[in-house]
Amino acid sequence: MKKIFTAVEEQEASPSPEKAQEIQTLMNQAYSKIDKSVKRGVLHRNTGARRKARIAKALKKLETPAAAS
Repeated sequence: MKKIFTAVEEQEASPSPEKAQEIQTLMNQAYSKIDKSVKRGVLHRNTGARRKARIAKALKKLETPAAAS
């Protein structure tokens, strides 16, 4: 998750299409790992949902920069 939040901060500082694609890839990988962890019982389902919500919230902040200002 830290990689995603770091990438989002870098994207906010200097937006680029390449970084946006990297963030999308990282998000997909993180969602997959979280879902697998929940499926196998490593994480509770609410913990997995909370982590995915934090990622989604960070990405939403990128999509609407006017609302953040």
